[in-house]
Amino acid sequence: MRRGITRAKTEALLDTIRQAVPEIALRTTLIAGHPGETEADFDELYNFVEKSRFDRLGIFTYSHEENTHSFQFADDVPEETKQERADIIMELQQGISAELNQDRIGQTLKVLIDRKEGGYFVGRTEFDSPEVDNEVLVAAQAQYLRLGDFANVKITEATEFDLFGELVA
Repeated sequence: MRRGITRAKTEALLDTIRQAVPEIALRTTLIAGHPGETEADFDELYNFVEKSRFDRLGIFTYSHEENTHSFQFADDVPEETKQERADIIMELQQGISAELNQDRIGQTLKVLIDRKEGGYFVGRTEFDSPEVDNEVLVAAQAQYLRLGDFANVKITEATEFDLFGELVA
């Protein structure tokens, strides 16, 4: 993909960043099924994701688009294989995310309240982008939170991609 960096250098960079900023949340987006991607290439990607333990990760299947460097290559990975590989990576990430979220139980996080949905105020931490990342849900019946405000929320439960918590006064 012409990134100009090796896996070893990427891993070293991730280690350096994590040592310098221990509480950082690292995110990435990947492509499954790039032209020429072999089973061995996919296994390497899987092992990289497993080792790197990204806080947030998205994966898309390769799309053969004009005016891109890769368009010159044959789109030789079947769509079914692309989707299967993307699903495998997301299943791995789901487990990683569940473990990382479990570690948040008991922590108090600063949460930006985005909306009220059903019986919950829904927000996100400083680590989360709107509409694509984890959400923090706070039961709405016990208190009122203004949309657009920050709230300190103690995390009481966690799922693979969401946190549940209580407002801390």
